[in-house]
Amino acid sequence: MQQVVDPTLAEMGKNLNEAMKMLEDSQRKVEEENEKKYARKDIPGPLQGSGQDMVSILQLVQNLMHGEEEEESSQAYRLQNVGEQGHMALLGHSLAAYISVLDKERLRKLTTRILSDTTLWLCRLFRYENGSAYYHEDDREGLLKICRLVIHTCYEDYTVEGFNVLCTKQPVIYISSAARTGLGQALCNQLGLPLSCMCRVPCNTMFGSQHQMDVALLDRLIKDDVECGKLPLLLVANAGTPGAGHTDKLGRLKELCEQYNMWLHVEGVNLATLALGYVSSSVLAATKCDSMTLTLGSWLGLPAVPAVTLYKHEDPSLSLVAGLTSSQPVEKLRALPLWLSLQYLGHDGIVERIKHASQLSQRLLENLKNLDFIKTSVEDELSSPVVVFKFFQKYLNRDLTPHAAQTSAIQHPVISNEGHIYDTFNQWLGDQLAQMVPASGIDVVELEDEGTCVRFSPLMTSAVLGTEIQDVDQLVDCLKMKIPVLTSTLQLREEFEQEVRRTVGLLYIEDLSWPGLGVVSYHSDEKNNDNQEKELEKINTELLKKLNELESDLTFSLGPEFGGQKNCVYIGMVTEDLDVSELVETIAATGREIEENSRLLENMTEVVRKGIQEAQLQLQKANEERLLEEGLLRQIPVVGSVLNWFSPFQASPKGRTFNLTAGSLESTESTYVSKAQGTGITPPPTPTSSLTKQKHLGQKIFKRSLRNSDAFSETSSVSHCDDMEKMDQRSPTLSPGQEQRPLEPEKTELLPKVVPQATNKDTEDIQSSKSLNDCTSVEEQGSQR
Repeated sequence: MQQVVDPTLAEMGKNLNEAMKMLEDSQRKVEEENEKKYARKDIPGPLQGSGQDMVSILQLVQNLMHGEEEEESSQAYRLQNVGEQGHMALLGHSLAAYISVLDKERLRKLTTRILSDTTLWLCRLFRYENGSAYYHEDDREGLLKICRLVIHTCYEDYTVEGFNVLCTKQPVIYISSAARTGLGQALCNQLGLPLSCMCRVPCNTMFGSQHQMDVALLDRLIKDDVECGKLPLLLVANAGTPGAGHTDKLGRLKELCEQYNMWLHVEGVNLATLALGYVSSSVLAATKCDSMTLTLGSWLGLPAVPAVTLYKHEDPSLSLVAGLTSSQPVEKLRALPLWLSLQYLGHDGIVERIKHASQLSQRLLENLKNLDFIKTSVEDELSSPVVVFKFFQKYLNRDLTPHAAQTSAIQHPVISNEGHIYDTFNQWLGDQLAQMVPASGIDVVELEDEGTCVRFSPLMTSAVLGTEIQDVDQLVDCLKMKIPVLTSTLQLREEFEQEVRRTVGLLYIEDLSWPGLGVVSYHSDEKNNDNQEKELEKINTELLKKLNELESDLTFSLGPEFGGQKNCVYIGMVTEDLDVSELVETIAATGREIEENSRLLENMTEVVRKGIQEAQLQLQKANEERLLEEGLLRQIPVVGSVLNWFSPFQASPKGRTFNLTAGSLESTESTYVSKAQGTGITPPPTPTSSLTKQKHLGQKIFKRSLRNSDAFSETSSVSHCDDMEKMDQRSPTLSPGQEQRPLEPEKTELLPKVVPQATNKDTEDIQSSKSLNDCTSVEEQGSQR
C-alpha cells in the first residue's frame, strides 16, 4: 500500500534538502574566490520593494557564513559533519513552526505524543525510571527550574508570601568548587537570592581525587548551617567535572542528602556512559539522584537540539508552578527536533556513538602511559571518557629539606618559578596539538591544583568533528615530536639565562608567560634618555631582522601581541643540540656590530657636514684669490673677453677632494699631475661578528653536535697544520729524482722524530721547522683532550 504524504511536508523536506545542499557546498567558483572579503552586496542596505527569491537569500547567508573565514577550514569541516541526523534536527525546527498553526485539538494530541515518546526513550536509555523531562535551550535553565521546584516544595507559603518566607529560614545551595565557573552566581541572580545562600564545597586535598567533593567537610558545613537556623536546600554534584571529568562520590552524597532531606542534582559528561552496557559504579549511582541534566546535542553531534533535565516529583502542580511543565502546546514542541533525531539514530546508533567516544579516550590513555614526561589526571582509567594530561619533568632536587629547597630556588630561578613555566609550556603544547590535529578536538583547561593541562574529551567533540582512531594515533605521534623540544628547552633555559647575564651588552628579561628559551635585549651603558631609548629600539629591531636572516632552526620574534616586553628579542623552542654560548655570543656580537655601524654613520654624517662647510669656505677663498690674480679688467664682460683673446690667462686648476676615511679636504693637484686618482689611506676593516663563522656543508649554525665531536676536532687540527705548513714552508731544494709529496694527516704525529736537529742553515729553514713543531704540539694536545 502506497503511503500518502502531506504535500506541504514533502515540499518542506525538499526545500530543506536544497537549502542545506547549497549552504554546505564547499566548491566555489573562481570568480567568487577572487572577490574581496566584503563584497558590495553584503553591505546592509534598504529592503528591496519587490523582495528577493529564496536562492538569492540563501546565497547571501552563504556569503555571510564563509566570507570572513575563507582561510579557515575548521568551520567548513564542522558543517560537513552535520550529516543526515543533523538535517533531521534542523527539519524539526521547521516542522515545529508548521505544526504550531494546527487547530488546538490536533496540536494537543501531537505534542503530547511527541513529549511522552521522547521522555520514555530517554528514561529507558539512561536508566532513569519513572522520570519526567524538561526540555530547555540553556543547559543551566533546567537546574534553575529545579531550584524553584525545591523552594516551592520546602516553603509551603512561598507562592503567597514570596521572599518573606525565606527570611525566616535562609535557604542554602551547595555547589562543588570544581563546578562550572559562575554557576552559583547565575543561580542566585535568577532566583533573586543573596550570594550568601550559595556555599562552595572544597574538593579533597589529602585523600582521594583532587577534584571530588569532600563529603566529610560537606557534612560539617550542613550541620553548621542547620545550627545557625538555615535550611539546606539542594546539592549540585558532578558526574564528570567540567575540567578533569572526575565523578563525585554520588552514593555517599545521596545518603547525606536523604539524611538532611536535601535535593540531589547531578550533571556532567560522564552521564552519557549510562547508555552503555558496562557502567562504572560511581556513575551508575547517578540513577538514584533526584534530577540530572543531559546535553545530547554535543554527545550525538545534533545541532540545535535542546538539553534535557530528567527529574522525579510526585506533585505535578508544583512542577507547573516551577515552570518544569507548561500548559502551552507550542512550548512542548521543543522536543520535536530531538524526537526526530532519536528515531533516525535508533538505540544502536546512539549507543555506538557514545561507545566510539569512550574507545577514543581509552586509546589515547593507553598510549600516554608509555610516554615519559607526561602526567595524566584520570579518575577511572577503565571507563573515563575524559583524558587530561600535562607535560611534567621532575627536577633532581625535589626531595630536599625546606631550607635546601629555598636555597636552591634562590640559586635556580627556573625551579622557583616552576609552576608558571609548566603552565606556559603546556599552553603551548595544547595549542600546537590542536593546530596540528584539528580533528582531535584538543583544548587547554585550567585546573585549580594541576595548573594548565591539555584535555581530550571526545564525547563533547568527536560527533561533530568526526574524530577517528587514526586521529588519536596522529595526536600521539605529534606529542612524541613535541616532548623532546619541551625537555631540551626546559633544560637550556637556565643555561641561557646565565650566559646572558654574564655577557656584556645583553640584558635578560624574565617573562614566565613566554613558551621558549627566553627573552633578551641589547642595551648600552650610556645614560637612558629619550634619544637613547629610540636608538636601542632601532638596534633591537635590526638585531631581530639579522637573526631571522640566519640559517638556523630557531625562531626569533617580537613576542606575544599583547602583554609582551618592548625592545626585546623572543627566542622560541629549541632542540638539545643547541650551542647556547654560541647563540648568546652571536646575539651580543651582532648587537655591537649594529651599534658600531650606527655610530659610524652618525660620525660620518657629522664629518661630511663639517667638510662641506670647510669646502665652502675654501671655495670662497679660492674665488677671491682668482679675482686678485686675474685682475679687475678681466671681470668686465666685453673687455674681459677681448683681453683674454689677445692675452690668454693660464691658471693651474685647483680643486678639492673629500676623503671619507681621513675626514679631511685634500688638494686635487696630484690627480692632475699623475692623471690618476690616488687610493689614499686604506680604510680600517669593518667589525665582523660570529655570523661569518664557517660551518660545514649542510650544518646550520648554533649546533654543537659536530663542533664538540672528536672527529671534527681532529680534522680541524690537521687542516690547521697543513695551512701553517703551506704558509711557513719555503720551497726547499730537492734532490734529483725526489718528488715533493703532501704531508698525510696520519704521518703528522711522526714529525718530531723525522725532523733532524737544527744546523747552521739559513733562517728560513729554522723558522719552517719551528712552525712544524708547533703544529705537532697543538695536535698532541688535541689528542690528549
